[in-house]
Amino acid sequence: MKQKRTRLEVIRDILDILQKNKQVKITHLIYKANLSNNSIKPYLGELLKKSLLEEIIIDEKRLFKITTKGNEFLQEFNKIKIFSESYGL
Repeated sequence: MKQKRTRLEVIRDILDILQKNKQVKITHLIYKANLSNNSIKPYLGELLKKSLLEEIIIDEKRLFKITTKGNEFLQEFNKIKIFSESYGL
């Protein structure tokens, strides 16, 4: 059985989706990150507060976009993941 994702892994997944797509609606994020509407909201709130993503409103549609800071976080997270896996952790 597969282990549950950690909080950081969920954040990484959200940022990874945003990095691969220019602007994403919340429904796309929910689907791709495999989260419910209620479970994604705290993550989005935290990521917005920490400026890792930004919210854009276009034609009354709420879209999300990764920031430069979010891209930097994702790069560093991936480096740490590769490093820890090289030690079998």
